[in-house]
Amino acid sequence: MTATELVHLGHACVVVDTGSARVLLDPGVFSEGWQTLEGLDAILVTHQHVDHLDVEKLPALLAQNPDAELIVDNGTADVLRERGIDHTRREPGETFTVAGTSIEVVGAERGEHAVIHPDIPVIPNNGYVLRAEGGTVLHPGDAYVPAPDGVDVLLLPTGAPWLKVADAVDYLRAVAPPVAVPIHEAVLANPDLHYGLFDQLSPSATDVRVLARGVAASF
Repeated sequence: MTATELVHLGHACVVVDTGSARVLLDPGVFSEGWQTLEGLDAILVTHQHVDHLDVEKLPALLAQNPDAELIVDNGTADVLRERGIDHTRREPGETFTVAGTSIEVVGAERGEHAVIHPDIPVIPNNGYVLRAEGGTVLHPGDAYVPAPDGVDVLLLPTGAPWLKVADAVDYLRAVAPPVAVPIHEAVLANPDLHYGLFDQLSPSATDVRVLARGVAASF
């Protein structure tokens, strides 16, 4: 079986190499290393917040990867349309294929970002499930999206204005993947505290693996 390779570039940004497709998720302003990537088959954006999409640097990335399809949620699509950036809009419930890798779009409730505060408008959020021979990876974006059966690697949000660690642990337990990789940590002064709680409170069969930034790991 071909192994799936992950590279965490900080915060919500992850490169997933399934063996058939090389996919970049959420190239935002808190992440480094994605700006020089080449050879991408797709760029997936969960939502429009700047920590998930640096729209100023996006055109240069697309120019370096002319064959990569840019796939985004409804809210990000509106932003990109105003800037004249080509993209494909996807919604929860859709499944499509990129270079032999199946990608399912999932969403909490109506595909919405988790609530930060009642006074802050809720925006769209896509979660993405990547399936290939090497395994299944779930990037939920900024919501506890419904997870299908058979998730091998959960990219687990660690710290955010919308996130309480108890809820993150409950989500980890509900998905119960063989491997959980903490992401979305840039807003925390000491993310190791949260990592330790995930490790302590995770299901017994789940391995919580903290990836060194920019270093490839196989699963």
